Amino acid sequence: MNASEFRRRGKEMVDYVANYMEGIEGRQVYPDVEPGYLRPLIPAAAPQEPDTFEDIINDVEKIIMPGVTHWHSPYFFAYFPTASSYPAMLADMLCGAIGCIGFSWAASPACTELETVMMDWLGKMLELPKAFLNEKAGEGGGVIQGSASEATLVALLAARTKVIHRLQAASPELTQAAIMEKLVAYSSDQAHSSVERAGLIGGVKLKAIPSDGNFAMRASALQEALERDKAAGLIPFFMVATLGTTTCCSFDNLLEVGPICNKEDMWLHVDAAYAGSAFICPEFRHLLNGVEFADSFNFNPHKWLLVNFDCSAMWSRQLVRMLRLKKTCLVSAVVRS
Repeated sequence: MNASEFRRRGKEMVDYVANYMEGIEGRQVYPDVEPGYLRPLIPAAAPQEPDTFEDIINDVEKIIMPGVTHWHSPYFFAYFPTASSYPAMLADMLCGAIGCIGFSWAASPACTELETVMMDWLGKMLELPKAFLNEKAGEGGGVIQGSASEATLVALLAARTKVIHRLQAASPELTQAAIMEKLVAYSSDQAHSSVERAGLIGGVKLKAIPSDGNFAMRASALQEALERDKAAGLIPFFMVATLGTTTCCSFDNLLEVGPICNKEDMWLHVDAAYAGSAFICPEFRHLLNGVEFADSFNFNPHKWLLVNFDCSAMWSRQLVRMLRLKKTCLVSAVVRS
């Protein structure tokens, strides 16, 4: 495909997308297919010769679309919203054309700096504490993750590294393995399953705190669990508070659990993946009260803010420390290779 054909096919694709969006409410929301429906409809191996663009589009409509769950349909009410918009689609096209990999400032200065500025814009819209912004002198700042699951895992790993370094500085004879077998993290029993997965990947114990009648984590239940685990010789180090659970949009009480985490020197990560976009509205901002106690905060613009997946915004008071950890991991990987 040369530039001339790209221009022509690009216009055709824009028409196809626009027609799809305009007519989406006429499509069946959930596909009427059985598992494995697709394999018999496509070749068992990649073709030796390319198909025409027309044939590909026909296959999309005849083979792919019958198996698509139409998340943007006005009749789709499952899971949670997933955002999309015409401006976001155009931006995706430009990003794909530029194709930079922004893993460092040198790799693409504009990419790196635009991310930090836009994250500050978003943080100010949420009225996050200034310690979370990139523009202020200090270690805080925001970065884009692929998903809230990634953000929780990153926060847990940073917290794990922080507590290991702290304990080894006080008692050099302690090994990492000896410390990790005693580490314990916490979340509400209403937290997303990704929190449990983060604990498994991070190799630490994770305990669910029973929620109250409003499906919220409260201080009394958390304090009871902490005292019981400390008495058993365990080391509480990390807690996830959820603002807007995916089961029922319940909210853990940050103003209660936040001070406890600070007192116990536990990393507090706030997962607002589902409902976080609402905090931009002044009438809902009070639901974020207590975020000043958090070490990290995350929500998903790709749910409510018309930004295509994947755009999961994460801020941390200790972003510089987290980036140093990443650099150390990369250097270690190079040395091992």
